[in-house]
Amino acid sequence: MAQASLGDSEFDRDTAVTRRTPGTYTAVLSPGWSIIRALNGGYTLATAGRALSRALPHPDPFSITAHYLTPAAPGPAGIRTETVRTGRTVSTGTAALVQYAQDGTEVERLRVVATYGDLDDLTDEVRTSAKPPAIAPREECFRSSDAPGDIFADSTLLQRLDVRMDPATCGWAVGRPSGAGEMRGWFGLADGRDPDPLSLLLAVDALPPAAFELGVTGWTPTVELTVHVRARPAPGPLRVSIATRNLAGGFLEEDAEVWDSADRLVAQSRQLARAPRPKDLAAGARPS
Repeated sequence: MAQASLGDSEFDRDTAVTRRTPGTYTAVLSPGWSIIRALNGGYTLATAGRALSRALPHPDPFSITAHYLTPAAPGPAGIRTETVRTGRTVSTGTAALVQYAQDGTEVERLRVVATYGDLDDLTDEVRTSAKPPAIAPREECFRSSDAPGDIFADSTLLQRLDVRMDPATCGWAVGRPSGAGEMRGWFGLADGRDPDPLSLLLAVDALPPAAFELGVTGWTPTVELTVHVRARPAPGPLRVSIATRNLAGGFLEEDAEVWDSADRLVAQSRQLARAPRPKDLAAGARPS
């Protein structure tokens, strides 16, 4: 199969937005990006992020924060944007992604605040102590199809992605979690489309929750997600590592790093998620 190109791929089509009036856009959220009960949060954030890239004078997200209010569902959606401030190098805006209940009531799915700029205008200076994560070669990593039983059943998202998990962080899949609270893997889109800044918003939320390696599995919905995009990624697969250090009070954090094929740290994120609840586990809920 020929490799999909930037701007002409399933991800581009399924995050497309249409301008209706100044600052307002419509989209059709695809069922192909679902995780059990709802659409993936990285996918919906990328859709709202695309609307902001159209509304603001700068093309690329530098920092983008989403608060997830209700689970998004496949179907029509509206996105209202507001330009808060425009400067020479960055601009700031907000976006609200809404859908409608059967009775016509508007339901807000997520609220976004973001600062945009132009990644091509950044300097080449790098001073960092960060290092790429140690991940087994792609050919030695596990695909989702290697998971036992129906652990990923009903997750159409996985058909859109080429995610290969490091065996060192897959103990949870066979009932032997490491207790380290870490996940590492290779990330790409299944149609071969190279990464860009908007797909990084998906990459930070595409691996199984790090809590699985703590031995806690089940529905793990995102409450808030902040992504910092640090550079335009080079072509080729990405390496993603996520970790949680503190599960307490029914919530946990996840810190993620995304590295490109040129060994550059291209995105960082932190999200707050709700830990699986006992009733979710008793019902046999599967991954978020």
